[in-house]
Parts: sequence; C-alpha cells; structure tokens
Amino acid sequence: MNYARTIGLQLPYEEAVVKVKEAFKERGFGTLTEIDMQAALREKIGAETGRYLIIGACNPHLANRALQVEPRIGLLLPCNVVVRETSDGVIVDALNPDIMASVPENPDLVPIADEAGRLVDAALTALSDAYGAK
Repeated sequence: MNYARTIGLQLPYEEAVVKVKEAFKERGFGTLTEIDMQAALREKIGAETGRYLIIGACNPHLANRALQVEPRIGLLLPCNVVVRETSDGVIVDALNPDIMASVPENPDLVPIADEAGRLVDAALTALSDAYGAK
C-alpha cells in the first residue's frame, strides 16, 4: 500500500500553501498544526533544505468516529499534508487514510478511512485540476 497520495502544482510555494489549506477546509479538514521543517532543521541542526511545510489537517467528525472505534488511533491523526518545493515546482503529499485502518488492522475503521480517502482525493483532485501541470 502506498502511504501517500501525491500531486504537483504549478503555483508559487506561498500560494500553494494557501490553496492547499483552502481545498482541505472546503472538505471539512481544519488545520490543527503547521511545522515549518525548513526553519526547524535550520534552527536545530543548521541544515539548509528546501521549503517544506507539514500541515496537520483534521476532519473533526471523522476523527471523533475513529476515536470511538479505536482510542489509540490518535497516533495516526491528524492527517498530515505536506507542501514541499522542488526544482520542478510544488509537490503536495497527503497521508493515505487507508493507513488508519490497516495499521491497527481494525475492520471497523475501514468505512471511516474510506470516507476520509474520498475527501482527501476530492481536495487533491480539485487542486490538481485547477493548478496542476497542464
């Protein structure tokens, strides 16, 4: 199983970050956390890297349902979305929600993961259709 769902965007990095957050918000995912890996690695170990933002996105309705089924599922939440800059443009990676059901091997999580997957795919498709490589 592929653990990431990935698209490329033809947008400047800063604009891509805004558009990614908007696309996920339109599908019920709020931004709980943001980790600027470029700044963190520079500060902690002096490493110079490209721009790389981890967005901790969460759909509270799906998270609540998952927690009711599997209290330890918080280890796999929130749904991380990465926006990273490469020499070819901006890449968006979203955690494949199927991981949520496959890691704990709990079949009761499958419908929740499926719904989350449809929403993640809808966000990525909307972004790709509007801003992807033509």
